[in-house]
Amino acid sequence: MAQIYIAFVDTPGFFASLIRRFLKQRYIHVVMGFDAALREAYSVGRRNPAIPIFAGFEKEDKHKILHAFPTAYYRVCELNCTDAQKKALQKRMEEDYKNRFHIHYAVLGLPFILMNCPFYIHNQYTCSSYLAKVLQESGIFISKKHFSLVTPKDFYNYQNLRVIFEGELSQMASEISCKFLEGVSGGNICI
Repeated sequence: MAQIYIAFVDTPGFFASLIRRFLKQRYIHVVMGFDAALREAYSVGRRNPAIPIFAGFEKEDKHKILHAFPTAYYRVCELNCTDAQKKALQKRMEEDYKNRFHIHYAVLGLPFILMNCPFYIHNQYTCSSYLAKVLQESGIFISKKHFSLVTPKDFYNYQNLRVIFEGELSQMASEISCKFLEGVSGGNICI
């Protein structure tokens, strides 16, 4: 058995507040990672955390997010999968990252979500629709909905997720540093 990690993100901002109001939940962004510390994590979102206009497929950079949003709040969950599923997902993420400038955020698709009408524009996704699609292709079904209608709330309500961290990104980063230093030194050192 292997694990992948689904992280829910709450960041401030006008666009985020609109989505938050629509979804009626704190977390409005979904990220998939391959380790609990999210060192290797991907999503369809802002290319630069500070600029919401440019969005597409990206590798998450916690340090840039922390710099742009010091109060960013995360919920990191673990999801069991097979070794084959994890390897297939990692390969897919690596391939999509190479083609990242061809994968865009589906701003035009947002009204279709409101109308509960499936849509798909070639290589355009929301963060949750992208993850739902690639997970479905690997045999992991977050929702019975068409992938284009899956929202962060569907991931949030998925029963097979186990919460392993919830708090500010700064806290997560310092806990990860402590655990790393403990492993290196063999003792209890935190900076």
